[in-house]
Amino acid sequence: MAFASMLRRASSSVLPRAIRAAASPRTFRTAVSTVLSTEKQCLGREIARRGFTSPLRFSTAAVANKDNLVRVLEAEIECAEEPCDSEVPAGFPFEIEDIDGERTITLTRKFEGETIKVEVDMLNVDGDEEEEEEDSDNNNANENNDKSTTSIPMVVTISKGSRQELEFGITAFPDEISVDSLSIKNPSSTEEQLPYEGPDFGDLDENLQKAFLKYLEIRGINPKTTNFLIDYMGNKDSKEYVNWLNNIKKFVQK
Repeated sequence: MAFASMLRRASSSVLPRAIRAAASPRTFRTAVSTVLSTEKQCLGREIARRGFTSPLRFSTAAVANKDNLVRVLEAEIECAEEPCDSEVPAGFPFEIEDIDGERTITLTRKFEGETIKVEVDMLNVDGDEEEEEEDSDNNNANENNDKSTTSIPMVVTISKGSRQELEFGITAFPDEISVDSLSIKNPSSTEEQLPYEGPDFGDLDENLQKAFLKYLEIRGINPKTTNFLIDYMGNKDSKEYVNWLNNIKKFVQK
């Protein structure tokens, strides 16, 4: 429609010239040729004024952008940390379910009539990694500090075949486990129901807190387990990142 409109405007601007040309001694064919030539020039100027770009130019730019994106993705894949398999320690009490493409893993085990399920999320890493220290003692201290800020969130669910489950919200640091929440839940309850979930774990009596930590330790939720899981989730993060880059690359190349 826009192209036809331009053509009509260009034609109207040269119509008086055509009339004058037809009235002159020149032949009608010469007049028509003059009109078409003038009209073509006007149309060319109109197209240039409106900034029309050849579709071929757009196509070439799109291909170049696509190729450049693929090259950048390939460079990032090469630079990404090479994922490695985490060796499960001897006597590890849980079965690991790790599905490619998912950010969490699930651990399960049976213990004295109980079913224990642990959902583990990706690493949380806090702290300033840009600081540089000149002497090795300070460097070692910083490494320890960085390690202490690495953690993984976990949800531990313990059931005994009844309608209720005991659920712990946990943050696991290297060599340390912190319980964030503790509640007893009914899996069949609806979203409209708002059961009492107890006080904050940190508000409980200190002896009660220690007793719950021992309760978890006996069931396999201890620093030995969580230290392995921190390493495992770090490797999973690297693996999922590389897979994510490869999937994007394949999509762009289609």
